[in-house]
Amino acid sequence: MSITTEDELLGMQRVSKAVAYTLKEMRNFAKPGMSTKQLDDFGGEILKDFGAKSAPRLTYNFPGWTCISVNQEIAHGIPHSKKILVEGDLVNIDVSAELNGYWSDNGGSFVLGNDLNNHNVLVNASKDILKKAINNIRGGIRISEIGRLIETEARKSGFRVIKNLTGHGVGRSLHEAPHDIANYYDRWNHDRFKKNTTVAIETFISTASNLAETEDDGWTLTGNKGGFVAQHEHTIMVTGDKPIILTVENEIWL
Repeated sequence: MSITTEDELLGMQRVSKAVAYTLKEMRNFAKPGMSTKQLDDFGGEILKDFGAKSAPRLTYNFPGWTCISVNQEIAHGIPHSKKILVEGDLVNIDVSAELNGYWSDNGGSFVLGNDLNNHNVLVNASKDILKKAINNIRGGIRISEIGRLIETEARKSGFRVIKNLTGHGVGRSLHEAPHDIANYYDRWNHDRFKKNTTVAIETFISTASNLAETEDDGWTLTGNKGGFVAQHEHTIMVTGDKPIILTVENEIWL
């Protein structure tokens, strides 16, 4: 989406605030012994209070208000009453929604309670790499160069990236052009970021796998070589200088 009016910017700010606040509150609400369905229902009520509609449910009829992935799950985890959170779990929450015709997307991985399994090194790498990537985005920059940066930084940290999950344009729908903001250098992608457009930038930083595969439930994604993945995502507006981070209220960098 290209922002051309003040009303469009306000619309994107409103829906971005809804998803960012929901993600922050879900992260704070999560506790050992809680089911992922309880956590999802909590998030669903917050979106409802904003007047926002769950994007995955609206677009794909996803069986949850949000996606909650635990441990070896990379993304699109289905909330379930029998999936109980445990101290030290690596948890990823992805919240996207529609509000008054505008769409926004954000997500983040975190360790539940004490870091019993030493996941925070991975989580912090994902956060830091996303920040560096976003700070290098401006109108005219090749999308592939941001992918190169993400993969290079992941390797420096001793990790790799998931290559078949990407960031994307967002605004008038959940997924729109550009569709392939990859986490690696794709030499065939000659597209550039365009000033005043809104995009969702996300990192998928991995300990072992480089591809995501769909489980038998038709939704949940896990790695082709096992291990763990941390994901972080912001919706931003590209400018001629530093981007405007529309979902900054999720506080993943605090």
